[in-house]
Amino acid sequence: MAKYQEKTCSIPRIVIAGTHSGCGKTTVSRGLMQAFRQQGLVVQPFKIGPDFIDPTHHTVICGRVSRNLDPFMMGEDGVRETFRDASAGADIAVIEGVMGMYDGLDGSGISGTAHVMRILSAPALLVVDVRGMSRSAHALVAGYRGFEPDLDLAGVIFNRVGSARHRELIERELSVRALGFIPRNPCLEVESRHLGLMMGFEVREDPLPGTIIRESCDLDGIRDIAGSAPPIPLPESVIPDGHPVARIGIARDEAFCFYYQDNLKRLADSGAELVFFSPLHDPLPKTDGYYFGGGYPELHAAALEAASCRRDLKNAADHGAPVFGECGGMMLLCRTITVDGRDFRMSGILPGEARMTAGIQALGYTAGIWTGGPALSRPGLPIRGHEFHYSFLDLAGDARYSIELSRGRGIFEGRDGLYSHETVGTYTHSYFTPEFAASFVSAAARYGKR
Repeated sequence: MAKYQEKTCSIPRIVIAGTHSGCGKTTVSRGLMQAFRQQGLVVQPFKIGPDFIDPTHHTVICGRVSRNLDPFMMGEDGVRETFRDASAGADIAVIEGVMGMYDGLDGSGISGTAHVMRILSAPALLVVDVRGMSRSAHALVAGYRGFEPDLDLAGVIFNRVGSARHRELIERELSVRALGFIPRNPCLEVESRHLGLMMGFEVREDPLPGTIIRESCDLDGIRDIAGSAPPIPLPESVIPDGHPVARIGIARDEAFCFYYQDNLKRLADSGAELVFFSPLHDPLPKTDGYYFGGGYPELHAAALEAASCRRDLKNAADHGAPVFGECGGMMLLCRTITVDGRDFRMSGILPGEARMTAGIQALGYTAGIWTGGPALSRPGLPIRGHEFHYSFLDLAGDARYSIELSRGRGIFEGRDGLYSHETVGTYTHSYFTPEFAASFVSAAARYGKR
């Protein structure tokens, strides 16, 4: 019998907003998560926007999968529903913002931190980098607080405070509650690479942010603010009930690690049994379909070339198995990957060669529709997501596309979804709709019955 979700969500919650990218939101978010965990709280982490990397750090810290909250991709009801589902059983939710507090899509506030604050009726702390300023910090805070005065900007954390004297100068004219003064500390930086920070599973968890937050911030005050958030009204929704109808292999390792948790949940809700495997280290599992997310195949190209998985994948695709690859996953489906002038053989399913470049080839949200082709989707279904890549494809003359984008570059001039047989590759990291997930699972089930 189907079960129904609760119509409200009352979990204490706090948004970590910032004046701009690089002001210290990630440091404060990670530190708060660690500090609350050390107090014995069950912490549910979230990240506003389409980012894949920060959530992996949250997940390592909290022991619960961090979830993305992105109104452009999910819709406002989708943000509320994901927040409710993920927060079940938690004591507090810590939500890391994106960019500056009011920054959003195309210079608007859409999908920005303030937008999500409004959707979730969530109070926020503003992280202010005070290097090179003292009294001027208050003018900055006043501007942020007054820009949309109906939002609950409940307090400020001053980051990169240079000395006790620097703190004293800032404290003289406080107009908004100060919840923390974090000293300048170069050890708080996280190693980066071309797509951003190192993934959470690649670095040892550093206890320093939690220690500094405990020593520098008013944790009781922050918990009180989080607990002041009102209940969130939610539409009634049904918890799926049923048995798996298909098995879908999910590639997940050092090379393929970019997945929205909601995508995996929607596949499971549609009747998929998810079988996780490593293309680098495991044989290809015998499943009814395959999903290869994005990641860093270029860093593991030699190992992928030597792996049996990429050869077995070609055989499965040639026999009609539905295969979906996004960005790095699509590169594995191509004939080769070229890295620093050297070609590495990949699965050879799609008629293209991937080439790494020194500069970004595309960055931003994408939107469009499926136009036809493989059975894992239906013509007319919408697709929304995000693209961010340092590669491009050299395509053969017989290239065919299954997605027409109204926003974003895709593979070539607004076309995405390169396909062959029942295999599709996209530069779009898509946020699955329930309809697409159901279509993918149905295609896998049909293949499994052959």
